[in-house]
Amino acid sequence: MRILLMHPYVLVFVGGGAGSLARYIAGRLIPVTLTSSPFPNAILFVNVVASFVLGAVIGWAINRSVSEEARLFIGIGFCGGLSTFSSFSYYTVVLLQNGRIGAALLNIGLNVVLCLLASVGGLWIGQKL
Repeated sequence: MRILLMHPYVLVFVGGGAGSLARYIAGRLIPVTLTSSPFPNAILFVNVVASFVLGAVIGWAINRSVSEEARLFIGIGFCGGLSTFSSFSYYTVVLLQNGRIGAALLNIGLNVVLCLLASVGGLWIGQKL
């Protein structure tokens, strides 16, 4: 049974499920629809958090012996399930279709800049731990 639980596919599957559940909870706590919020806040939040977590995990693992299983579970599974490029793209298109060009450009800019900063910050913090 332990061997099955450590299989790469199972680790990515379970990590992805945990990340997707965390994204769903964030979406329930932070208004995500464009009718209740003028901006896709939840999507931006989960993308920045996932970028930070992945940066921190990579930073922490650089000078340590970290198992492939942990990298698969956290990096590919959890962070992959938590972040959402497809929802970011969808809400950007919806903003554009609704004539909210400024909000769409802000969404693009914030996602790119904040996710990059979160990755760098996570990497830096991870290396310090």
